[in-house]
Amino acid sequence: HAFTFRVNPDEQGVVMRFGKVTRQEPPGLHFRMPYPIDEVRLPKVTRQNIIEVGMRTATGTRSAGVSYVREESLMLTGDENIVHVNFVVFWRIKDAQAYLFNIQNPEVTVKAVAESAMREVVGQSDIQPILTGARQKTEQAVQKLIQEVLDHYGSGIRIDQVQLQKVDPPTQVIDAFRDVQAAATDKERLQNEAASYASRVV
Repeated sequence: HAFTFRVNPDEQGVVMRFGKVTRQEPPGLHFRMPYPIDEVRLPKVTRQNIIEVGMRTATGTRSAGVSYVREESLMLTGDENIVHVNFVVFWRIKDAQAYLFNIQNPEVTVKAVAESAMREVVGQSDIQPILTGARQKTEQAVQKLIQEVLDHYGSGIRIDQVQLQKVDPPTQVIDAFRDVQAAATDKERLQNEAASYASRVV
């Protein structure tokens, strides 16, 4: 009916009268004036959205797999090393009105802010912790920074999670990095064996 509209369970109804937001409606059946007096937008506020940076996941049955985007993934660390960083950002709408009207292209904005935030965090970190034990710390720092920037924009977006998928040195030097990591592991093992032997002697 021209004077009613339905808001589905995963949506929020944003009603505009002559282009100005007048109210927001929860799921259910609601009344409105006919267009062009009233116009309704129905953003999906419960859906979790995913942005990929440095990679693209193909979901088609014939082309399933992951392709990498070097211009997004190559990043410089604080100790002047280069790493490939591939990650995903999980986000959803927290304020439907702000989401619809404060930023022009939400997906492009989230992606740009996410890549910038990761570059900033990686640029303040040494390469070794990023490759080994500091993944969770990196994810949390990037998530916090993305949220701060998006809140500053008034984006109406909430970042649920940042998840690192792959962090590697460039392929040209990856073997050398693995040799260094193996040597460090061997050093730690030999030190532990020596300490154990010394304890037995004492």
